[in-house]
Amino acid sequence: MDNMVDHADEENVNQVVDRRKGIPERQDDTPGFELPLLLFAGFRTLIDRLHTELARQGHPEMRPAHGFALQAIAAGPYGATASDIGRRLGVSKQAAGKTVDRLLALGYAERADDPGDARRKLVRLTPYGIDALARSAAVFDELRADWAARLGADRVRDLEDALRAVVPAETAFRLDATSWLGGV
Repeated sequence: MDNMVDHADEENVNQVVDRRKGIPERQDDTPGFELPLLLFAGFRTLIDRLHTELARQGHPEMRPAHGFALQAIAAGPYGATASDIGRRLGVSKQAAGKTVDRLLALGYAERADDPGDARRKLVRLTPYGIDALARSAAVFDELRADWAARLGADRVRDLEDALRAVVPAETAFRLDATSWLGGV
């Protein structure tokens, strides 16, 4: 395998290229490192397709880190503080603040007074941010349906069930992926 650079959307993106790709080989001695790479490649494929479609649907500035942050904001009934967002994403309050500033600039979020504590400011989703999350959910449903059409609905369900069986329930829907993938 070689580490290569892909030029996608005018950005350099590192990727691992398996020189054996295309060679039919299915043995029980599959190296252990392939599983996480395939899982990540599947994740990456879904996320890239999501963002291509979101751009087409009016959200060209939306990035994967923004989606995690929007989810972190939406998790609170009235919004979230920068500290809440940082904790949910597994990043510092300062890193969360930078992401919030970007979301504010893009129109996905707004600041508001906390109804329970006048000293605190909350970050809330704007209608544009809510639209982005709603469209994301619909696109993910379409992407899942595409996988079901290509692989078979039973195989996709089996894959999801298998992953649920090995992924601890408390970590299944963690939002802090950005913290170990390189920050928000």
